[in-house]
Amino acid sequence: MKGTRRRGKSQTVTIVIFVLAVGLLLFSSIGGARAALNYYSDVYESMAQTQDIGVTLIENGIEISNRDYYYNREKERADGTWDENAGTLLAGMLKEGEELKLGYKYAEELKVRNSGTIPQYVRVSIYKYWVDQEGKKLQELSPDLIGLELDTRDWILDAGAATKERTVLYYSKELSPDSESTPFTDGLVIDAKVANSVTQKVEKEGAHQNITTVYDYDGVRFIVDVKVDAIQNHNIEDAAWSEWGRRVTVNNGTLSLK
Repeated sequence: MKGTRRRGKSQTVTIVIFVLAVGLLLFSSIGGARAALNYYSDVYESMAQTQDIGVTLIENGIEISNRDYYYNREKERADGTWDENAGTLLAGMLKEGEELKLGYKYAEELKVRNSGTIPQYVRVSIYKYWVDQEGKKLQELSPDLIGLELDTRDWILDAGAATKERTVLYYSKELSPDSESTPFTDGLVIDAKVANSVTQKVEKEGAHQNITTVYDYDGVRFIVDVKVDAIQNHNIEDAAWSEWGRRVTVNNGTLSLK
């Protein structure tokens, strides 16, 4: 994954937080599910007077994780000082001992706060897939059955970047310091179809046939990765191409994709 870097005269800073949400499926409780948060960024040095950038992920009104980057004004440079906290995504989704209800919409409102001191633009990447008990990805199982419901009123869906597993969203508005985006999700539903997805194995034994029915999703886990990265608003069109690899335009503070 690319970290922050200098390109010519462009003064851009990218900050990334990566949240991994793990839920156990079928006959299992996800009450004890935990999330891991990792950060990716190199130190970016600049002669700018202020170079404070930060981003926080908010779940159902609660700050789940953040990474905030501070400019050392005494040294007049960015010195790699970070304030970072990793929380637990989906921790409050179920009560302790409660089992997951298929087809039921759980509240899962995710949004972003600008926890730095400079305006920024934000991108969110969501990854959904299934793994077995050893953590191996199961390519044959459908990510579509992991229903993280999107709210795209102020978010732009990047159809060109979409895959079966990945959804990429850009916040269309400039996010000023200490302000929050509108939500980009509003619920999580595991499709009831997982209970009816079966594979039958037929084995001949003399004149008889033995038919074994296996539930495809029994004992597997669903994974939702939420990656949030923000970039300062300075020279945003060049910065978005440099840091995100995406052509954008900005008119009167409103971002759109080319």
